[in-house]
Amino acid sequence: MPHGYASPLTSMRSLRSITAVRPTHPLLPRRLPLKPQLRPAAAGETSPMTTSGAPSTTPPRFKRSSPRKKQQLRSRRLASGDAEVAGEGASALARQPIPAPLVSDALPHIGRALPQEFFEVDALDLAPRLLGKLLRRDEVVLRITEVEAYRPNDSACHGRFGITARTAPVFGPGGHAYVYLCYGLHMMLNVVADKEGVGAAVLIRSCAPVSGLETIQQRRGQQTDKPILLSGPGKVGQALGLTTDWSNHPLYTPGGLEVLDGPEPENILVGPRVGIEYASPEHVAAPWRFAIAGTPWISDPKNTLRPR
Repeated sequence: MPHGYASPLTSMRSLRSITAVRPTHPLLPRRLPLKPQLRPAAAGETSPMTTSGAPSTTPPRFKRSSPRKKQQLRSRRLASGDAEVAGEGASALARQPIPAPLVSDALPHIGRALPQEFFEVDALDLAPRLLGKLLRRDEVVLRITEVEAYRPNDSACHGRFGITARTAPVFGPGGHAYVYLCYGLHMMLNVVADKEGVGAAVLIRSCAPVSGLETIQQRRGQQTDKPILLSGPGKVGQALGLTTDWSNHPLYTPGGLEVLDGPEPENILVGPRVGIEYASPEHVAAPWRFAIAGTPWISDPKNTLRPR
């Protein structure tokens, strides 16, 4: 055996002696504390997982919230502002509630009533100007995101029938509401354009919620905060709780249904109007549909819209 060589038995004895003297020797790994050994509860002793003295072999049951209760709590958080309108890509204005009286120090023009002169222009000029403006009825405030223009001598305009009991509001003063029932189901809100007697209007096709989300959801019968909630003219009328009794209502006066000022969109999309196949070919193809670019709060079809 060569000089200086220690047998394995000798080495093991040395290590044991070192460990006994210095259990924290720097060359040795530290010993981890041992896990406490669990033992069964003795007779008459209460186990942490039981509520009585007798041990139980049944695992504890935890009460789970029902899906309906979870949805109600989520709706309350949305309505109270804890989780604002969560539509993907929705604008900042659509995500934040506007407090009464709907006037911001940073943007003092927001929420101011528009004068009647604002509406007394050609429908083709009024339509894009309405984008970004606010519709308010009581606690519900909507931002207008999509519109369609209907003009005199337009084969898709209700004014083509002349003045009737139904279409008379279209020939009224600019800035008044024209609400009609479509297919016996949907209340369609239009903003009358131009001077009295012309017969033109702008259809509000889609909006984004700004405040009153819980009321909107109740009226729509949908517990969602996605664009499907307001992407369509019938949905807008339902969210505002409108009936044909609102026809001829002035939208520039306080109270009831109002159109308020709001920030102009940076970019606008244009395309042909929807659902007017009965009109003449030139009017079917006319690019008189306008929408805010970059927002999901617009109706289908979206692939027919192009940058202005």
